[in-house]
Amino acid sequence: MKTAETANSVFDNAIREYHIHDDIDFPSTNPYPKDSIEYILFEKNWVDDVQWHLEDIIRDPNIDPVEALALKRRIDRSNQVRTDMVEEIDSWFREKFANVSPDPDAKFNTESPAWALDRLSILALKIWHMEEQTRREDADSQHVERCRAKLEVLLEQRSDLTTAIDELLEDIASGRKYMKVYRQMKMYNDPATNPVLYGKKD
Repeated sequence: MKTAETANSVFDNAIREYHIHDDIDFPSTNPYPKDSIEYILFEKNWVDDVQWHLEDIIRDPNIDPVEALALKRRIDRSNQVRTDMVEEIDSWFREKFANVSPDPDAKFNTESPAWALDRLSILALKIWHMEEQTRREDADSQHVERCRAKLEVLLEQRSDLTTAIDELLEDIASGRKYMKVYRQMKMYNDPATNPVLYGKKD
C-alpha cells in the first residue's frame, strides 16, 4: 500500500466533508473503520480543517477582544490535539514495523513518518483553498493568475512529498532506515512546567 497516496485521498475526502457544512463546531463525519490508519488520518485532517478556519476568524481586524482571546485559547488546545494525533500516527507506524530488524548500517531519518504526513495534510488544505481562490469572481485577473501559479507549486510539492514519504516507509519496512517516536514535550500547556501556571498564587 502506498500510504502517502492513500493519505492524500483521505485528506481530500475530509476537506470535502468539512466544507459541506463549513462550520468549526460541526462534528467529524469520519467514514473509516476505527482501527484503521485511514480513520486516524481523517481525524487528523479534520482537526487541521477546523484550525485553518479558526486562524482565519481570529485575523478579523474587527473581532471582539474577548472572542479573540477565547479563540486563541481554542487554537492552543487544537495545537496540542494535533501534536497528540501526530504522535498517535507515529505509534501506529512503530507498531506496524515492530518486527522489522534494521540493517546494521540502517540510517535514521530526520523527520518521522507522521510529521511528514502532518505536512501533507496541511498541503492538502493549502491546495483546496488556493484552488478556491482561482475561482473567485470578485477578484481581479492578476490575483487569479498569481493563485494559479501558487497552486501549481503546491501540487508539485504534494507530489514530491508523497513520493518521499512512501520511499521512507519502504526504507523502514525493508530495514534500510529505522524510526523513533519522540514526544514533543510541550511545556507551555503543562501546569508543572509553565512558570506562569505553577507560580500562580490563589
